[in-house]
Amino acid sequence: MWFSFRLTGFRTLKYRCPLHLIESLLLFEMAFAVKIPIFVFFLLSLQQSALSASQFPCFFIFGDSLIDNGNNNKLITKAKVDYLPYGIDFPQGPTGRFTNGQNTADILAKFLGFDTYIPPFAMAKGEDILKGVNYGSGSAGIRSETGQQLGDRISLNRQLLNHELTVSRITNLLGNNTSAKKHLGKCLYYFVIGSNDYLNNYYIPEHYPTSSQYTPDEYATVLVQQYSQQLKTLYNYGARKISVSGLGLLGCIPAVLARGGNGTACVDTVNDAVDLFNEKLKILVKDLNKNLTDAQFIIINAMRMAPAELFSLGVKFLREPCCKVSNTTGQCIPGETPCLIRELHAFYDNFHPTDIMNKVAATAAYLDIQKLILRQWIE
Repeated sequence: MWFSFRLTGFRTLKYRCPLHLIESLLLFEMAFAVKIPIFVFFLLSLQQSALSASQFPCFFIFGDSLIDNGNNNKLITKAKVDYLPYGIDFPQGPTGRFTNGQNTADILAKFLGFDTYIPPFAMAKGEDILKGVNYGSGSAGIRSETGQQLGDRISLNRQLLNHELTVSRITNLLGNNTSAKKHLGKCLYYFVIGSNDYLNNYYIPEHYPTSSQYTPDEYATVLVQQYSQQLKTLYNYGARKISVSGLGLLGCIPAVLARGGNGTACVDTVNDAVDLFNEKLKILVKDLNKNLTDAQFIIINAMRMAPAELFSLGVKFLREPCCKVSNTTGQCIPGETPCLIRELHAFYDNFHPTDIMNKVAATAAYLDIQKLILRQWIE
C-alpha cells in the first residue's frame, strides 16, 4: 500500500511513498520529538522509485543477535531462538530472529526496496546471493572469543570468511572478476556488532579476563583497532558502501539492570564505557573514508534511545521484558505466553528489542543511509 502526498512550489506535484515507511517515519517523529521535513518524504519517494533500477542491488548484513535471522538455528549454542514465543508476530513464525516480529535488517531491507527478506547465510543458495546475504549470528562479537560461554557462534572474523565464499560464488555466477567487482561495489553493507564484546565478554569477569586486562578506554581502543582490520578486509573483497552501527545504551537493558541497576533507569558506568567505543568508532570511519580509495563509510546511531525518548513513543515498560525469561540465558522460556500488548514494551527478552523498537531503529538507520543514496545521485 502506498501513501500519496503533494509538494507545492512552482507547480504542484504528487509523490508516493510506501505506507509502511510512512508509518515508521511517524513513529520516529514521536520517539525523538522531531518533525521530519516534507522534503525528506519527497526524497524517499524518489529513492523508492529509483531503487529497482540501479541503486543498492544487493544488501549484505553482518552482526549479532540484533540482526540474526536463522544462522544460529543449527549451531550447538544456547543463543538460538527457533521456538515460540519468538516470532509470534512474524508471518513465518519462529525463524531464529531474536524478537517477536521483524528485526532491524528485515525492516531496513523493505525500506531499501527489496521484495523479500535477505536470506541467512545458512540457507542462501543459487542466484539469491546476488541480492545479498545475512551473516548475523547471536552472541557473536568483534573478538573471536566473545560469546563462547554460550556455545558456538559465528564471530565477525568467521562471517567475513563466509562472505569471501559468497564473493567467490558471485564471481562464478557473473562469469568473471570484473563483473563481480562492479556488482559488489554497488551493494550496501550493514554492520550491527560490538554489544556482545561488552555483554558477553568484558562485563562477565567469571568467564573472561578482559576487564582485568584493560581499562574501559583501553578496551574500546583494542576493539576498534580489530574492527578496523575487519572492515578493511571487507573493503578488499570489493565493498565500498559500508554502514556501521554505533552501540546502543547497553546500561539500560534489562539484563544489565538485573545485575546492578539498584533501581536506576540505567547503569551509567556501562553506558560510559560504550560511549568510549562509539567515539573511537566515529574517528575510525573518518579515517577509513580518508585513506581508502572510493570508500563510503557512514556511522549509524540508530540503537541509541534514552528512556525519555521511549516514553514519548508510548512505551511504558523499560525494565520488564515482554516474555518470561530464563534465569540462565535471559532469553524467553520456550512455550510461555508473552505479554499481550507488545507495543508497550521496549524489550522482548532481557537483551533484545521488540518489533516496534526495531521499526524505530530501522527508520533512523534508513535516514542515515540516505547520505549514501544522495551521493550516488550526485555522482
